[in-house]
Amino acid sequence: MFVDSHAHITCDPVFDGLEDVLARARAVGVEIIINVCTDKTTLDRGLALPQTYGAVYHIGATTPHDVKSNGERHFPLFERAASEKRLVAIGETGLDYYYLHSPKKAQQEYLIRYCSLAQKYSLPLVVHCRGRDAFKDLFALLEESLSDGGVALHCFTGGLDEAKMGVDRGWLISFSGIITFTKSHELRRIAKCLPLENILIETDTPYLAPQSKRGRVNEPSFIREVAQTIADIKKISIEDVATATKLNAVRFFRLEGDVVSRCEQGRP
Repeated sequence: MFVDSHAHITCDPVFDGLEDVLARARAVGVEIIINVCTDKTTLDRGLALPQTYGAVYHIGATTPHDVKSNGERHFPLFERAASEKRLVAIGETGLDYYYLHSPKKAQQEYLIRYCSLAQKYSLPLVVHCRGRDAFKDLFALLEESLSDGGVALHCFTGGLDEAKMGVDRGWLISFSGIITFTKSHELRRIAKCLPLENILIETDTPYLAPQSKRGRVNEPSFIREVAQTIADIKKISIEDVATATKLNAVRFFRLEGDVVSRCEQGRP
């Protein structure tokens, strides 16, 4: 059974066909989906999902791309959701120096604010980090701001040194469909070097469909290709990858009691 640790299932265009998307996910063994809310619309849609949709949990924050335009407006929404215990993590926050849709200073400011929010409500932090010098600033800022709680580096595309620095801090490294791409030799080398207990898998739906689905809207049912790629890299079974990454996700997002409760009630 798989956990898709990062999927934007309440964003367009996925939301309109969400029942079918979730049915396809269940059919291939996706047991839990962590839905990423990045604005009012995706958050409202997520929190309004009925229990019949199964084990869908929500995280929330303004992305580093959007903090200049929407950071101040959206921060109170995620703060309220966190205070009401409706989020299982804060994220995706972080630093993106590759595109710089928002100035570095603004990205750093909101990373610190969201880190403080995670600390206040004892929630883990899901981080987006991309671009030259971004990891250096990320490690420095979190060294100062993060006193407790887990960190997951979502959709990791950094180097081996950055991955090892994260693992040394007890962080999780999450691999998306990028690891399946033909030219992602370095990323596969990194995955081979990392302990399985520090790895998550994700789709980043609707973005970054894996190699065999390139050009299509990504969805959680495609997670199997990510898991199989890691299994091939590490020369272990896909079942071992599924089990380990599920346990990592359940522990990181602190879902242990809720997952047991769902199983007792016969829910997925």
